[in-house]
Amino acid sequence: MKIFVNRKIKRLFGSILLCILVFTLIVVLLIGFEVGNMAVYMIICFWLMSAAILVLCYGYFKEQHKIMENAILQITEYISGNKDVTIECNDEGELYRLFHEVNSLVAILNAHAENEKNTKKFLKNILADISHQLKTPLAALNIYIGLIQDEAEGLPTVQEFSRLSEQELDRIEVLVQNLLKITKLDAGMIVLEKSLENVSEIAESVKRHFLFRANQEGKEICLSGSEETTFLCDRSWIMEAISNLVKNALDHTEKGGCIRIEWQVFASIVQIAVKDNGGGIYPEDLHYIFKRFYRSRYSKDTWGLGLGLPLAKAIVEAHNGTIEADSILGRGTSFTMNFLI
Repeated sequence: MKIFVNRKIKRLFGSILLCILVFTLIVVLLIGFEVGNMAVYMIICFWLMSAAILVLCYGYFKEQHKIMENAILQITEYISGNKDVTIECNDEGELYRLFHEVNSLVAILNAHAENEKNTKKFLKNILADISHQLKTPLAALNIYIGLIQDEAEGLPTVQEFSRLSEQELDRIEVLVQNLLKITKLDAGMIVLEKSLENVSEIAESVKRHFLFRANQEGKEICLSGSEETTFLCDRSWIMEAISNLVKNALDHTEKGGCIRIEWQVFASIVQIAVKDNGGGIYPEDLHYIFKRFYRSRYSKDTWGLGLGLPLAKAIVEAHNGTIEADSILGRGTSFTMNFLI
């Protein structure tokens, strides 16, 4: 039987069997010599044998408990970040087979973690190279187009195509930047530098960033919420998320429209919402708007790159928050972000 492979279990059963044999021998002797008050002596021997067996079992299970406690301690240390821990498994038996498999699992997890670390390092370097290689020609092209526009005075066709080229380059630059940001978030390369930030100040900064565009397009950006509301976040990344939502609202709101940034505090969350009174989202599209590069078949937006909302979602989730959308066709859309306090 496999259970008897462990020498400690064999020793325990052997000791119990020896106690039973000794008790049996004593009983035989008592019967053979016809000792008086034999029943009393037999009861005493029985209780002594039972006490001996209980002591043996207690000693065995106490040792097993100590072994298990040590194993749990090693596993807890591994979970806490110590990757060099191992469980001693220098004996035979099912328990030590389990310990051996746990050690093997730890070795496999360490190997995977090391590979992932190397992959992230490689990806980080690749992204840095791609970013550098793309930014340089884009900047050069913008300069060239600016020079063409300066030299094309009196040539309206050239100026028009130059303006369109500049717009397309801006789109490419936004697309590249958003792709790099999402990829970095996916790869876990972004270390969020969290601090206690004032939501009102963040919202005001976002408003100032889009104020010129809103005025040009005849739209309004309104803020609503307590000036005392704060929560723990990375200010620059949260501003990025809110800005993407505000930009999306401006893109889908007609002249005279209103974009509202609202925030409030509940028992355990800080909630930030960006609302507009634009055309709304079709119900069949609502479940896919956070999918990258998703374009509705009803969309007339020629500027949308399909990355603003996925990037906002990635940023919110990196803060352990949630984001959800609610829309009524023809009446507007609301994006709500919830962050645990």
